[in-house]
Formats: sequence, C-alpha cells, structure tokens
Amino acid sequence: MERTLAIFALGSVVILTAVGCQSGSAQQTAPSGRMVLTSTAFANGQAIPAKYTGDGEDISPPLMWTGLPEGTQQLALICDDPDAPGQVWVHWLIYGFGPTATGLPEAIPRRANVPVPVGAMPGLNSWRTVGYRGPKPPAGGGVHHYHFKLYALNAILPLPPMATKADLLKAMEGHILDEALLIGTYSR
Repeated sequence: MERTLAIFALGSVVILTAVGCQSGSAQQTAPSGRMVLTSTAFANGQAIPAKYTGDGEDISPPLMWTGLPEGTQQLALICDDPDAPGQVWVHWLIYGFGPTATGLPEAIPRRANVPVPVGAMPGLNSWRTVGYRGPKPPAGGGVHHYHFKLYALNAILPLPPMATKADLLKAMEGHILDEALLIGTYSR
C-alpha cells in the first residue's frame, strides 16, 4: 500500500511538472548547443592578447559564429568577468543585430546612441559607458575568465541604446532559442 502511494505521488509530480513546463506561450527553449562562437584573436579557454585588454589598445576582439537556430530574429552579446571581486563585471553589451550577421569585426567604435556595425546597439558596461572595455583585473588577482555569451532570440527586443545587462536579461526572458559561449582568460 505504501509503495503504491509513493509511486502514485511520484507519478503525479512528474505529470504536474510536465504540464507546468508546457503552459504559457513564451516558454524559453533550452539551448541546443548547436551555435558556436569563436575568435581569430584567441581560442576558447586561452589567454586574450594584450591588444584587446586595458593594458593594450583596449579594442574589441573579432568574433564569428555559426549554427544559428531556425527562427532567430535577433542576436545579443554579453561579455562579463565572473571572477571580478564583489560582483560579475560587465565588459561589453551589444544587442539588436539580425540573424544575417555572422560576426562582429575587431575594434567596434564606442559610441552612444549610434548603431554600431551590423545594426547592433551598444549597451552600458559596468563603467557605465558604452562599448567594449577590455580586461584589466587587479594585479596579483589571479587568472580571470571573460565570458563572451552570444544569444539567439526568437523576437526583436524593444530596447533602446544604452540598456543595462539587467534590462537586456529581462527583455530576453522567454525568447532565448540558443546560446554560445567563448571564454578568454587574462591575468596581471
């Protein structure tokens, strides 16, 4: 009897979970992992050259991607440092570019209220400025990992230029078809 009740309870939980996951039209699809994000400047898990850091020219690295899922209407990119002391530090936020884009060129200009290449809009980084700001972690602070995250979205987000990471994440809720990750490292 107890075993039967336990099986019934477990089955009810599975059914309720399945029904709950299917309700609502704006459910987020789990990333398929088919998208690939790369750079000619550094390989995944490798050091970011000084040219692309606050110790060098501090220009954005070139990025390329493949494998966008069907139904992609817009792309967004976030680069942040989860190893920063006290908080995740946002180095770059760029969004609003279409699915025909296959990459971002090196050295995208830092401009507010002006669309950057491929129709993208600049967002605010943790310095509260627009554009890419490269790695420059505290000296002696060990290796930091810089996460370049590309998102394929099933909607066109109604975001103006200079949105924050929180604004972008909120707008993307329920619209992420897939994501790709490229990690670069840097230490001083």
